[in-house]
Amino acid sequence: MRVQFHTLGCRLNEAEVERWAAQFQRRGVALAGADEGADLVVVNTCAVTQEAVRKSRHLLRRARRVNPAARLVVSGCYATLEPGALADLAEVDLLVTNRDKDRLVELALARLDLAGAAPTPADVAAPLFARGRQRAFVKVQDGCRHRCTFCIVNVARGAERSRPIAEVCAEVAGLVAAGVHEVVLTGVHLGGYADAGGGDLADLVRALLAETAVARLRIGALEPWDLPDGLWGLFADPRLMPHLHLPLQSGSDRVLRRMARRGTTGDYARLVAAARAAVPDFVVTTDIIAGFPGEDAADWAATMDFV
Repeated sequence: MRVQFHTLGCRLNEAEVERWAAQFQRRGVALAGADEGADLVVVNTCAVTQEAVRKSRHLLRRARRVNPAARLVVSGCYATLEPGALADLAEVDLLVTNRDKDRLVELALARLDLAGAAPTPADVAAPLFARGRQRAFVKVQDGCRHRCTFCIVNVARGAERSRPIAEVCAEVAGLVAAGVHEVVLTGVHLGGYADAGGGDLADLVRALLAETAVARLRIGALEPWDLPDGLWGLFADPRLMPHLHLPLQSGSDRVLRRMARRGTTGDYARLVAAARAAVPDFVVTTDIIAGFPGEDAADWAATMDFV
């Protein structure tokens, strides 16, 4: 049996697909490339925008058209927020919401009466390389406690929960042993990472640098608040890439209040200044929302000036 994967949206979705692929492989299911035939197709959907929803539905129909005899499993944020709409699609054989996606492989094999071959040791990098990727996304955290007014992800992903530091280190060490040179830590609210033993994101990064031989480590998108003490000092290790994606969303404090963001433009400027004081030439990338409800020309001018 062969399985094929498609995903939309965030790096967290990518990380989940990589884990599913390794789990299927351990169950004796072969991986199919994007242009190969498959017996099972898994689609990880997105719902961060209406365009993402449209693309998710298009991807489902295309997956069925390309593999008409395959069983189709759909998961992700769109599947979680609009399960009724997807359940009515003839293309879908099994819907797995975010609540159950850690059990997706088990559910797919059982409920669709699919039989894998004898369990085999998994090459954890094989799913990554089979999909034409060299950089591994490792999910360390899920869910968000905050309620930004433009965001539906906190509803789709639920409450915050974090993986233990030891478990993440073991996964990264396995990826490195399999030939992966760059790892990106992903989560919905990475600043909220909290190991059950009390460790925060800085402790996780410190452990990965100390306990694994990863050549390049990146921290994924990080909200510009809740950053742990000691984070900047970790960038002294050249293996930790001097870059953070810090979503600004607006350069107008009036709009930021309407967005229910947890900081001001002044807070953001101080954060970037602290990063560049600690790490020369530190790279910052960001997100900007244009046309937020109630935004006027003065708000947009303030955003442009701030950027």
